[in-house]
Amino acid sequence: MSAIRIDGNVLAEKVRGRIATDVAALKARGITPGLAVILLGDSPASQVYVRNKVAACGKVGMHSVLHKLPAETTETELLALINSLNVDPTIHGILVQLPLPKHIHEKQVLEAVAANKDVDGFHAENVGALMIGEPRFVSCTPAGCMEMLKDIGMADLRGKHAVVVGRSNIVGKPMAMLLLHANATVTICHSGTADLAAMCRQADILVAAVGKPRFITADMVKPGAVVIDVGINRLPESEGGKLVGDVDFGAVNEVAGYLTPVPGGVGPMTITMLLQNTLTAANRQ
Repeated sequence: MSAIRIDGNVLAEKVRGRIATDVAALKARGITPGLAVILLGDSPASQVYVRNKVAACGKVGMHSVLHKLPAETTETELLALINSLNVDPTIHGILVQLPLPKHIHEKQVLEAVAANKDVDGFHAENVGALMIGEPRFVSCTPAGCMEMLKDIGMADLRGKHAVVVGRSNIVGKPMAMLLLHANATVTICHSGTADLAAMCRQADILVAAVGKPRFITADMVKPGAVVIDVGINRLPESEGGKLVGDVDFGAVNEVAGYLTPVPGGVGPMTITMLLQNTLTAANRQ
């Protein structure tokens, strides 16, 4: 039997409906949640991501401002812009689109964003709050994954073994913390893990976030497991040039109990949680 598909588009629309209602209530009190997005350079992929984020803000009634800067913008200039947004009362959330040009120190830039406007959840203060179980802003992709688990009735993961493949600061580490706070027993796997396939086969919930197309194969999945595919990879033109995830969807679909597609899975929920974080920031500020 094929896995039940977790449709990120359908869930995103449902959550965004709730967000739009809350935004309208805030606007009735004279507060319009505002998001500033900063984009350096002309990366086609980054431009698509930013365009989708700005459009999503408009659809739920939020105010958004796009600061599109040339790739040669200096770090001093970028930090000055961030500082001005930190004190702008009409802006409640600030997002710096990654990756940044090589001459920019990413850590310094992310730490420059005020912690109470860090809707990406990358500031060390917010990462620390997540670690101790008092999250304020959670990295959007892991937060979206948790919403997907809640939607299929898995809000409390007591007794479940969750395996996260990937240890990035953006997905892997915060994902593991959120799963732990939901009472799962959590294993983080990475390039140094011995017998990765055996580790993955233990997972009741398997989260793939390695950035390698079709890396997770059917023999790595426990029958009936929930598989969350965070990866977005574009195949070379010789292989059709289409978008695929970190999971071999066709094969894993015959083994897993639940499975997210790519595209149309985690991606829409990532943007949705950015909207939720911006709304939360507006309420707090």
